[in-house]
Amino acid sequence: MQTFLKFRYFLVFLLMLACGEKSGKSSENSPVDAGQTESSVDQNGNNKVIMFFGDSLTAGYGLDTEEAFPAVIQQIVDSLNLNYTVVNAGLSGETTASGRNRLDWVLNQKADVFILELGANDGLRGIPLNETRLNLQAIVNSVKEKNPDTVIILAGMQIPPNMGQEYTTEFRRIFPELADQNETYLIPFLLDNVAGIPELNQEDGIHPTVEGQKIVANNVWEVLEPVLTK
Repeated sequence: MQTFLKFRYFLVFLLMLACGEKSGKSSENSPVDAGQTESSVDQNGNNKVIMFFGDSLTAGYGLDTEEAFPAVIQQIVDSLNLNYTVVNAGLSGETTASGRNRLDWVLNQKADVFILELGANDGLRGIPLNETRLNLQAIVNSVKEKNPDTVIILAGMQIPPNMGQEYTTEFRRIFPELADQNETYLIPFLLDNVAGIPELNQEDGIHPTVEGQKIVANNVWEVLEPVLTK
């Protein structure tokens, strides 16, 4: 219960998938004002924030919000008595362009660690790769400008070969290349050991189940742990 109370959700609108599926089970929390969130963090004595900025994968589409992988990360953080509060700024249906547009509002909450998980919906929609790359770069630039001390972690993503092998390959390369160019941390593939495994995904075959979310959290934690404990 204490972990759930600590876990602050920044924009938990579960609207729709990129492909337009109907919404599954979710918590219908109202959007939280950034100033209110920051105040709550301070009152709890947690002066450091881990911000997850992403799409339905981050938001926990089809699940209760406390079952999404950012909430699992909060549980791990609490178990280790680390002084961090997780903020879930995931929004279902988000593309890199729409994420770029709402970023300024989200950055009203200072983030010590910013985990960028966007791009999957771009790939599923066949958005030109250069646009995806430019939008991700713009988001990274904005985070750095807002707070140069923020540690940025980029979540790598892959898509099925529906758009052709060349598009699929080039899409996958965007993330390690941007991480290298910007000297950010990289989660090689967010859905490693989850994607394509039916029992770890919901009926849509895209979004992880509760058990899948735990594996995703482990993928994140492998990169996040040394950042928090160094």
